[in-house]
Amino acid sequence: MDFNLSEDQQALAGLAGDIFAARSTHDRMKQLKAAGLEFDADLWRDVAEAGLMGAVIDEKHDGGGLGIVGLALLLEQQGRFTAQVPLLDTLAYGVLPLLRFGSAERIEAELPGLLDGSRIVAGAIAEAGAGLPGKPKVTARQEGDAYVLDGVKRSVPWAQVAHSVLVTANAGGRTAVFVVDTAADGVAVEAAPTTAPWASGHVTLTGARGVPVGDVAEGEDVAAWIVDRARVALAALQVGVCAQALTRTVEYVTTREQFGKPLSTKQGVMMRAAESYMDTEAIRVTTLEAAWLMDQGEAATEQALVARWWASEGGKRAVHACQHLHGGMGSDIDHPIHRHFLWGRQIDVTLGSGIQQLAALGALFARGSAKGAGA
Repeated sequence: MDFNLSEDQQALAGLAGDIFAARSTHDRMKQLKAAGLEFDADLWRDVAEAGLMGAVIDEKHDGGGLGIVGLALLLEQQGRFTAQVPLLDTLAYGVLPLLRFGSAERIEAELPGLLDGSRIVAGAIAEAGAGLPGKPKVTARQEGDAYVLDGVKRSVPWAQVAHSVLVTANAGGRTAVFVVDTAADGVAVEAAPTTAPWASGHVTLTGARGVPVGDVAEGEDVAAWIVDRARVALAALQVGVCAQALTRTVEYVTTREQFGKPLSTKQGVMMRAAESYMDTEAIRVTTLEAAWLMDQGEAATEQALVARWWASEGGKRAVHACQHLHGGMGSDIDHPIHRHFLWGRQIDVTLGSGIQQLAALGALFARGSAKGAGA
């Protein structure tokens, strides 16, 4: 694998970084918090108008063709500035599944709204106590040509501002994936604050109609495909969160003095910063490997799980260390480093903690060994 970025990839990362740096500032975050807002609608419009989402889709759909690697680079920049927009969810749960499993008619009808920001998608695929894709507690039953869903998906990121929600459900004993319109009958969204300000909500489905994503009979494969890409997307977001947290920390310890010397001259400080750098780069390299394999058309479930494990465990270590190295300033909830801490912890538990990723990876290896023994 060649880890050197192409000119187009560098341009995408640079443009995204410029937009987020200009609009997702510390002062802007304070304004949103004071207004009780967790969604930056103005920034979301800027992201859409700049064509950032279109850059990752295939050229046959008039996109930039930068694929999952492009998605990872884009989300890294969002993570650096903790930009409060549903970029990951709209791409990973909206655009990518639509292009993979949607009919030509659905793509023509729905893709423009997703790319121009007028349609936001939230992903309700995880459930407490259930592995991924797993067997959801939400149920789906067929009534004529339609599917009706019942159950609750808790703490769904961006559910409060989403126009539709991607939902996994148990359809007669097998997992299937559906899209549910949040404005439809039988759908209720209740605000559910989470560690990071992601406009999350509890989604209650009571006889709500859902549109299948792909073939219901192949729902487990559809769900697994989506989960793999969501894992990589979250890991990419964590790369940016940790990288910028470390940048802030290095700046702080090199200017903050104790007993007449910068904190950065102390061995303990240097070692913790170095460990955070290694953790961040481990997340980066495993994420890019998984993304690159996906762009090559390869199955990359193992690599996606490894990237998510690093994002959970390494990311958690990194944001804790960076906040700790800020000393008393790190306990100030209005300090920028605190946002990185909150985002890092939220990413850690979204779609499962590091222990759950490791358990899933072990189960995957066990199934492979069992198949080999049977052969």
